[in-house]
Amino acid sequence: MTVTLFGIPNCDTIKKARDWLAQHGIAYSFHDYKKSGIERAQLAGWVDKLGWEVVLNRAGTTFRKLPEAERSDLDGEKAIDLMLSQPSMIKRPVVEHAGGLLIGFKPEQWTQALGK
Repeated sequence: MTVTLFGIPNCDTIKKARDWLAQHGIAYSFHDYKKSGIERAQLAGWVDKLGWEVVLNRAGTTFRKLPEAERSDLDGEKAIDLMLSQPSMIKRPVVEHAGGLLIGFKPEQWTQALGK
């Protein structure tokens, strides 16, 4: 199974996700979207599958520090533009796997989706 973990390496949740993958013997590739960026088409695909409300990390400090005008009247396109301009606004981790897409670290959900 091909698994790609997207995130930023110093994030505590990413560290937990990496530990979980290692403990369950799941090989993965890591994509640091802060260093390598993220393609609009890929991000738009995540938004199409799960909704911008799931993909955009509104609880993080990066989003909360935005001026009110940028945080208001959000829709899919505006959320994608925000996440492309500041990838730390993408909820972490994102996992693409043969069976679909996971966003956020919920071990029960990961066990069900990744079969370990």
